[in-house]
Amino acid sequence: MARRNQLVLMLLTIGVFGILNTEMGIVGILPSIADHFHVSIAKAGLLVSLFALAVAISGPILPLLFSGFNRKKVLLLVLGVFVLGNIVSIFASSFAVLLLARVIPAFLHPVYVSIALTAAAASVPKEEAPKAISIVFMGVTGGMVLGSPISSYIASSASIEMAMLYFTIVNVIAFIAILFVPSMPVEEKLSYGSQLNALKRSFTWLSIAAVIFINAAMYGVSSYLAVYLAAITHIPGKAISFMLFVFGGASIIGNILAGRLLTKSTAKSVVSFPFVLGAVYLLFIMMGRLAVPMALIMFVFGIAVAVGNNISQYCIASAAPEAPEFSNGLFLASGNIGVTIGTTAGGWLITGMGTQAIIAGGFLFLSLSLIFILLRNRIGQPGGFQSDRL
Repeated sequence: MARRNQLVLMLLTIGVFGILNTEMGIVGILPSIADHFHVSIAKAGLLVSLFALAVAISGPILPLLFSGFNRKKVLLLVLGVFVLGNIVSIFASSFAVLLLARVIPAFLHPVYVSIALTAAAASVPKEEAPKAISIVFMGVTGGMVLGSPISSYIASSASIEMAMLYFTIVNVIAFIAILFVPSMPVEEKLSYGSQLNALKRSFTWLSIAAVIFINAAMYGVSSYLAVYLAAITHIPGKAISFMLFVFGGASIIGNILAGRLLTKSTAKSVVSFPFVLGAVYLLFIMMGRLAVPMALIMFVFGIAVAVGNNISQYCIASAAPEAPEFSNGLFLASGNIGVTIGTTAGGWLITGMGTQAIIAGGFLFLSLSLIFILLRNRIGQPGGFQSDRL
């Protein structure tokens, strides 16, 4: 991979890291926000759920609408809106203002990420595209892993305003980084109709279904890891924090591994993923009550979730290689729908059957994902993953 391309990938990844900090960092300060604005935790949770809903709604739409514009300018526009939203959050006088300051930028979240993934794939030969995309996914992982604990520490040590300032500074740094990215004009502008043609193919819908259930299987369990470790493994709060850092750190390794797997053995990697994650869930059942084995299981689980994210992106990107921004937008929307389904089902299972039941939910969604992966493979990929045309 040429040094210039590596630099561009790094700059794009910084931007993704900044946006994911804003998205996930708020989780670490929800109790502080609830106290500050005198609202319930459930209402404060709207800052997370409505953000995800905005991403799911805009995912298939806005990347398509922006697909004909110079990509660098669009990236700067999105980061500029995130910076302004974070500045408003610092000085928000009410919870309603804070909610608007988060939800409005959230609609542009898929625009940045879809363009970053598209630009990453286009910056290398098509056989190297999965590796380039996995680098951008490191920004996603980094934002998810670091955003919440850092914001929580800042809020507890200073104030929620300082935590919001942290989000602002990270996004300003990302904005400055993108200034150094070369201009990225769209050489071949595709009509909206030609891009929407991807939705006429059953292969695309099978890919979307597979991705929804892959994400439901992963996040229906991973979203409740802290609950599982407390209720089943019976470890204290500080040890839980350590376990979650192990999980997050392993995700970085998983991104590197995913790039190599999808480059060398794409079909086998996609088909085998439900079996691999299913094996991890079996370990949860067999050794979930033992602290030391669980630390190792968390490490493997973190790797598996990162690989699953990359496989999800590949599944939909390969379904519509002629419309990269649109397909990446579909990936983000599908992934968020899967997260919503998985976390909702997980909550119901915990309430109705106990914490251990989330593993059963994971198996159910994995089984559904395997069905759609096999159906997808039976139809066959339309034209392959043409990353050189992105």
